[in-house]
Amino acid sequence: MSFNLPPNVILPVDEIDVRLDPAPHPFQRDNAEAIAAGWAEQSAGNPALFDGTMVLLSTLTYDKGRLSGICHAVRYSTFLHWRRHSDTHGAHHAFAHAMPVSGDGVLVAIRMAPHTLNAHRVYFAAGSFEPEDFVGGQVDMHRNMAREVAEETGLDLDAAQAERRHHLISTPGGVVIFRRYRFAQTAQALAAHIRGHIAADPDPEISEPIVIADAAARPAGLMPYMPALIDWHFSNM
Repeated sequence: MSFNLPPNVILPVDEIDVRLDPAPHPFQRDNAEAIAAGWAEQSAGNPALFDGTMVLLSTLTYDKGRLSGICHAVRYSTFLHWRRHSDTHGAHHAFAHAMPVSGDGVLVAIRMAPHTLNAHRVYFAAGSFEPEDFVGGQVDMHRNMAREVAEETGLDLDAAQAERRHHLISTPGGVVIFRRYRFAQTAQALAAHIRGHIAADPDPEISEPIVIADAAARPAGLMPYMPALIDWHFSNM
């Protein structure tokens, strides 16, 4: 079975073995015409979209804390086509979430800018895996998280204390692999740093930081999987 993760359940991850296969992804190969047509429609509606390179899974399995998978480099247009057909057998998406935790135990998320694909949605700064996130053919989760968090917020994950264990939750929109990073600064100090980064960026991907102070907090625009992550954090501080 290519994918065996139970849906909407948070699972601990102690070992990650996700590798990049240089072969073309069968989903991209078999849907080339439909992908091209869909991209023409999407990019016409949002000219800011860029058909860059990312990765898509062809297999992902979980067994007793070990996550194993195979990825292939694809175009962003392929991912958008997969999003419209996410029940496709043999293809799935995963992305890594660094969860910034302030010195006062508060979560610091972000709201995406209006011109992005997930406009106005709230989640933790993150991005899809790219070929550069694979070292020796194997994914480096911290490398991906640190790059995406720095690009979007200006925060340095290497200045925070990373928890040893990752966790994951599998959703129809993809597998979220997350890890808490604890900063010494208060939530307000982290938010002020992020606002400064946004102000200095000529084309920011995010519009504002979102401080989540307790489990009851439900900011407008939360991605569907975010309430589960919020509840998990405040239940496992």
